[in-house]
Amino acid sequence: MRLTYTSDLWWKNAVIYCLDVETYKDGNGDGIGDFRGLTQQIDYLAGLGVTCLWLMPFYPTPNKDDGYDITDFYAIDPRLGTLGDFVEFMRTAHDRGLRVIADLVVNHTSDQHPWFKEARKSKDSPRRDWYVWSDKPEPDDPSMVVFPDKENSIWQYDKGSGQYYLHSFYKHQPDLNVANPEVRDEIARILGFWMELGLSGFRVDAVPFLIENVEPKLADPHEFLADLRAFMTRRKGDSILLGEVNVPYRQLLDYFGDGLGDQVTMCFDFIGMQSAWLSLARGEAEPLAAALKARPRPPKDCQWATFLRNHDELTLDKLTDEERQEIFRAFGPEKNMQIFGRGLRRRLPTMLGGDLRRIKMAYSLLFSLPGTPVLFYGEEIGMGENLDAEGRMAVRTPMQWSSEGGFTMAEPVRRMPDGPFGPDRVNVADQKRDTDSLLRWIQLLIERYRECPELAWGRHTVLDSGSPHVLAHRCDADGASVIALHNLGRTAEDVELKLEGLENYRLTDLLVDGTSDVSEQGVVRLPLGPHGCRWLRAAPAEVPPEDASVKADDSFTHPRRR
Repeated sequence: MRLTYTSDLWWKNAVIYCLDVETYKDGNGDGIGDFRGLTQQIDYLAGLGVTCLWLMPFYPTPNKDDGYDITDFYAIDPRLGTLGDFVEFMRTAHDRGLRVIADLVVNHTSDQHPWFKEARKSKDSPRRDWYVWSDKPEPDDPSMVVFPDKENSIWQYDKGSGQYYLHSFYKHQPDLNVANPEVRDEIARILGFWMELGLSGFRVDAVPFLIENVEPKLADPHEFLADLRAFMTRRKGDSILLGEVNVPYRQLLDYFGDGLGDQVTMCFDFIGMQSAWLSLARGEAEPLAAALKARPRPPKDCQWATFLRNHDELTLDKLTDEERQEIFRAFGPEKNMQIFGRGLRRRLPTMLGGDLRRIKMAYSLLFSLPGTPVLFYGEEIGMGENLDAEGRMAVRTPMQWSSEGGFTMAEPVRRMPDGPFGPDRVNVADQKRDTDSLLRWIQLLIERYRECPELAWGRHTVLDSGSPHVLAHRCDADGASVIALHNLGRTAEDVELKLEGLENYRLTDLLVDGTSDVSEQGVVRLPLGPHGCRWLRAAPAEVPPEDASVKADDSFTHPRRR
């Protein structure tokens, strides 16, 4: 595939890295991360190989919900720096070839936002209709409560004005009324403002709540998303919307724009993520294989965002109760490891017991899955969680740069984990010097993923591996093919694959040295160690593997396709 083509649609095979400015690096010694500290780590991020940074909220906030309760959409929280610091960060990131997207949290505001303060003054307030009000708390469906540990209703009585206001999340986060054209216009201004300062797009928080949970109902909820996307395209043609859309596959295509691809550019694959954890718990490929087979192909130029862990709880809400309990037993058997009755508040390395071989296999699986991989900061070094922290904050601990911590010269506002996942055992500095470290493995995976556009662009096929423990899949694009195998089991496996169209081809290992030949019948036998993984590029014996994709693009085709 031509690089000039793949780079136009940069998000299709990007590597996205999510971080919280507050917990990444302290640049002024007050114990809180900030933009000055983050800017000094740009070279580390560029060296890691990531191509796009996703910033969690950095706006002014009372900080009751880790910054997702916003009081000003047009400013920087003073704890994190100034607009000048932000612009310097953006310039430096662009200089190193990194794009930046930011959280767009516009389904609600803080109750301390000036808009809400004005709205609640009286029923005649000019901004009254910027929020959702009712004389009685109806409908009040308990199943709609997102945080059942903190709330028991989605309506809150406002004594001052004598009505209830809607809050899909916490009571201190009143929902904006997106049915109001003035609110929709203001949201577009917010996007336009930050795009002028260099953002390449936004990760849209809780998209279904933004367009569906609206009173009065929008005549066409998805028209709003299409309007936002059109606005962004006019302002910056290669900007994106990355949607947090945790709904079944049959509903999710609507958020892409159902065939047109004119709404959300990328959607997180929550179904695939949850199925992957079920496969890891069982040591069997079937749950993830079934999800990959069921996952619909997104519209042209759209993409799936793949992940194993993010900044929230590891939600398992789309699994059955029995399946969820399987994962709880395997990876979070203690009650304080679980949250909301539907998820886990642990990071991947602790859930896998610190088994480096298994951890490396899991991340190899992530990067080989068809789509765009998303990493949460600290995953590249195997950071753990702090279960003493409240709720989802357990996984939002300071980045561990050195054996002393390295996050700040002062006392960090948030405590790092201790024990086997403390900074004295898990940190960037040590792993940079260790060629067998997880950090070096992630760098290799990123490098190989970027060299294999077939993984992101191609059509994927789940292959019959002959073993219930081995997931084998193939990605084909423009006549080039990459095959990936992952052994989820604890014992070695010998896998036999039937590879149509690749008769007499040579398979070159991309993660280690080695080759395997496909027989005249299109059959190849491949050994896998316990929790082993292999990526293989297919090419005729006379074509160097690194040229296979280019040769295919230059009118080289498989014999079966002539």
